[in-house]
Amino acid sequence: MYHTTGLSRDGITILCAMIHAEVAVEEKTWPPILGLFKSMVVTLTYLRRNRVQAELAETYEVSQPTISRAITTLTPLLEEVLRPWVPTADELGGRTQYIVDGSLLPCWSWASHPELYSGKHKTTGMNVQVACTLNGTLAWISDPIDGRRHDSYCLNESGVLLTLEPGNWVGDKGYVGNDMITPIKKPQGRSLLDWEKEFNKQVNKIRYVVERTIANFKTWRIMHTDYRRPIATFATTISAVIGLHFYATA
Repeated sequence: MYHTTGLSRDGITILCAMIHAEVAVEEKTWPPILGLFKSMVVTLTYLRRNRVQAELAETYEVSQPTISRAITTLTPLLEEVLRPWVPTADELGGRTQYIVDGSLLPCWSWASHPELYSGKHKTTGMNVQVACTLNGTLAWISDPIDGRRHDSYCLNESGVLLTLEPGNWVGDKGYVGNDMITPIKKPQGRSLLDWEKEFNKQVNKIRYVVERTIANFKTWRIMHTDYRRPIATFATTISAVIGLHFYATA
């Protein structure tokens, strides 16, 4: 079960108990034919493996609308009950050195939402900022922001820099101007000096840790491949997966 859902049976059972205990009766609208536990497994499988709903329907011998109803009902409930598991910006340690990077979570190209298009990535999606410690421990993921925005803008919008001094944080060239440790940009009119090239090399050796942390987060495949459900549900799905990732790694 772990390889399809990302959680053990006990972990899923605890999630079901949390929803039963904390969610209002009128919100418990998962399909009766599946029940809560199977609806949870279906939803987790969809988020973890990004399986096609018709394929899940065939596996569980129900209709595709039933699978869709299970996912539509449980995703926002997961986001709600797992909110306490997700660290906020003001919980980051003031004396801890973090590595930060942005990641585009892709979705379909919606003609009515040009703000999702990222010129950097040449595709559409939403941007999240990720911070980890020097040993690769995930510390924080921001709320999603439209993909057209650059990493520096997204980091400032997250509010994380309002209460923390980023002087010893490490980032890529996209964060130049935020008083962080970043690679040196090539000056106009000359090449980088040898010491500048060596400095950049050492910074990038540190930065690979956050790239590995982001790759681990994207083992929830719904975050890795184009999001197919209605765009209005994307931000909630992202928040639900962030909660699941912290819950699974706690």
